[in-house]
Amino acid sequence: MTRKYFGTDGIRGKANQHPMTADIALKCAMAAAHVLRGKNAAAREHNKVLIGKDTRQSCYMLEQAMAAGFLAMGMEVILVGPLPTPAVAYLTRSLRVDLGVMISASHNPYEDNGIKFFGHDGYKLSDETELAIEAGMDSDLTDHLASSDDIGQAVRLDSANGRYIEFVKSSVPSGMRFDGLKIVVDCANGAAYKVAPKVLWELGAEVITIGVTPNGKNINHECGATHTKALEERVVAEGADVGIALDGDADRIIMVDQNGTRIDGDQLMAVIARDWAEQGLLKGGGVAATVMSNLGFERFLKSMDLNLERTAVGDRYVVERMREMGMNLGGEQSGHMVLSDFSTTGDGLLAALQILVTMKRSGLDIARLCHVFETVPQVLENVRLDGILASDVMDNVDVKQAISDAQDNLNGAGRVLVRPSGTEPLVRVMAEGDDEKSVVLAIQSIVGEIKKIK
Repeated sequence: MTRKYFGTDGIRGKANQHPMTADIALKCAMAAAHVLRGKNAAAREHNKVLIGKDTRQSCYMLEQAMAAGFLAMGMEVILVGPLPTPAVAYLTRSLRVDLGVMISASHNPYEDNGIKFFGHDGYKLSDETELAIEAGMDSDLTDHLASSDDIGQAVRLDSANGRYIEFVKSSVPSGMRFDGLKIVVDCANGAAYKVAPKVLWELGAEVITIGVTPNGKNINHECGATHTKALEERVVAEGADVGIALDGDADRIIMVDQNGTRIDGDQLMAVIARDWAEQGLLKGGGVAATVMSNLGFERFLKSMDLNLERTAVGDRYVVERMREMGMNLGGEQSGHMVLSDFSTTGDGLLAALQILVTMKRSGLDIARLCHVFETVPQVLENVRLDGILASDVMDNVDVKQAISDAQDNLNGAGRVLVRPSGTEPLVRVMAEGDDEKSVVLAIQSIVGEIKKIK
């Protein structure tokens, strides 16, 4: 069935434009409440929903609209304010509420926003449930409104930050502290601007902050996990031991070593995989990661007799594969890191702490610790679609031939991947292989054919 509102990570779009309007948010909340009531009709008189958000200006509008929708359907609403996406997943589980909502567009600029749901177990909703919500959004739910006596109540949970901080700290071995470590943390002017520095400080580190002055419009702007230049420069200037960059909703992480060199999600997963495997803690015989992970990472795992289970792009697909295979480690090259012994979704701060724990345990500096494997040359180019559909690109005969030819020219020592973005009007073209020149030529040939399409 074709999706109308939900993409690979909830509903997303430009704020105050379809589908990110107050009206759609209201309908989405009402439909979600109706679907939930149908599944848990006898569970309790008033179902509960927890709503978190990042620091975008439009979050105020969408938060209030969604709260109104849930209240109108008779649900009790718990508002937690700006808080990381993984904190919303954790609190949904911890507080035993029926539904969690995060209002965020993750690493996107402030003009965008999004809505994602978590079930009572802290996992993202299934495709089936999202489709049921979509159907409800296009229906007249007037007859299902709560009576005047049964309209829900809303409360604000002032302890939300503290609860999450204590949860994240509990992932660090008892008695271990980070005294002597100087850490620069970039919170992207986003949802973790309060909790991330506090966690690191409470664990004993000397903390220097970037991106902790959100104004509603500076989230992810030249800062955070997608823009690490400022962090790289600050780490070197401060003589810091390590830099940590989170994105707008803090579900992904990129780190920087003491020399200002960027460390991506593949290298971070490799560090944790090796450490956990040596301790006998790694489950499921390997790591789940997406088709974007570097071939060098796959070869590294194979050298340890571990598997790389590749999935479609999106942390929800990583989590699904982890659950299928009984794995406790997965993620994306872009920095989503899922450590299922602790969390049900990507958690950048939680992952950072595991890397710091490994640093302390090994006695290695971050540069030596996180240069685990040699990356294979990989090139990614995004082609914006102006007036054409992604399906027009993927079905085009000349594009298909260019992809086939490029794969052949890599002589079995590389990969080509062409896929539509799930959140933006783009087609992403990636190639990797041992011969960098062949990789560049592969990208050029495919992109050239895409750009010919009218």
